[in-house]
Amino acid sequence: MIDPDILRKDPDILRAALSKRGAPDITDDLIAKNQHLRSLKTQWQAAQEERGQLSKTIGAFLQAGDTASAEAAKARVALLKETLDTLKTQQDQAEEDFQNAWQAVPNIPLPEIPEGKDETDNVDQHRWGTPRPDQTPAHELIADTVHWAEYAAVSAVRMSGTRFVMLTGMLARLERALGQFMLDVHTREHGYKEVSPPYLVHAHALFGTGQLPKFEEDQFKTTTGHYLIPTAEVPLTNMVADMIISQGLPLRFTAHTPCFRSEAGSAGRDTAGLIRLHQFHKVELVSITTPEEAAEEHERMTRCAEVILERLELPYRRVLLCTGDMGFTAEKTYDLEVWMPAQQTYREISSCSRFGTFQARRMNARYRREDTGATAFVHTLNGSGLAVGRTLGALLENFFQDSYSPLPLPKVLHPYMGGITELELSPSRD
Repeated sequence: MIDPDILRKDPDILRAALSKRGAPDITDDLIAKNQHLRSLKTQWQAAQEERGQLSKTIGAFLQAGDTASAEAAKARVALLKETLDTLKTQQDQAEEDFQNAWQAVPNIPLPEIPEGKDETDNVDQHRWGTPRPDQTPAHELIADTVHWAEYAAVSAVRMSGTRFVMLTGMLARLERALGQFMLDVHTREHGYKEVSPPYLVHAHALFGTGQLPKFEEDQFKTTTGHYLIPTAEVPLTNMVADMIISQGLPLRFTAHTPCFRSEAGSAGRDTAGLIRLHQFHKVELVSITTPEEAAEEHERMTRCAEVILERLELPYRRVLLCTGDMGFTAEKTYDLEVWMPAQQTYREISSCSRFGTFQARRMNARYRREDTGATAFVHTLNGSGLAVGRTLGALLENFFQDSYSPLPLPKVLHPYMGGITELELSPSRD
């Protein structure tokens, strides 16, 4: 969350940020709630001070033999206790009301973020590779022709419902190879520490990274009260929750995990293939750093994801998201979009974001400044390096030749496939 002091110091910044994001202007309501809360705290403190002072005088009155004054002071102390109890109840309710409203406030975009309503207003910044001009079959159709493998869509739907897939044989091996390749590059070359995190977390972990309470409907919750992780961003970033880091920044973590999302708000979109699933694999990158290094770390992280696409010989573009398309927790986001020949368009395969102190405030994650010794909130970043299923789909479409020719694999994957350099295809089943 952002610093609530902004409501006293410069609420117009918040008002402008909400406008840029296309969000309702609730600034005045937040100011009123905050002022009411502060007023109750002031009243409680004043009553507490009066009670303390009167308590000290009771003994003095009794020692002086002034019983009447002592009894009057006792009566006033008793009344103040009731007042304090009432004020505390009101203060707790006012705190809850303010926090509920404040938690719904998105992060403030950085000044360089272009204004816009949706993805059509994003800014194309960089392109790599030559997009394939001919339209290929969709990757789920190509997958169904890979020799020794089945896409097994019917089996997956029968067991789990829609938006679940089952990869078998060489496709399952290729998915595993992609994840291992990504991890090796990020750990051996890019300096990320590999982590094998829990896949189940408590609500406070999702609150820390911003998925709760706003995106509750997008989460899978178990009967034990745990949540399945929607991304490894959650456990990796929460590694520094409630900590004061004294040295070693930036911290860089990576993990290859399954991810689980209900996709509650995306009915009817990308229901076929590997683009939008309830369960998928992803290699995640997380950085914990200082305010001074956050901008450079963001560029570095995005470049780490780009390297994966280039080594896999997949054409892509980098876009800077506008204010209306940026995520709730982000202050700046780059999307990497890979070329999908079947659709003749670029599709998101990685999103790399800066969050400033937004997540750190929720998690109480701090570091100790070397220059002053004072503590301050860390800056957090995360990005996909990459979404494995989408990468698999992009490979199938971009390397497809025809329905009867083997599908060649990028050279960097040959060692991970045990020397296999191509996938045999068989005629599609009717």
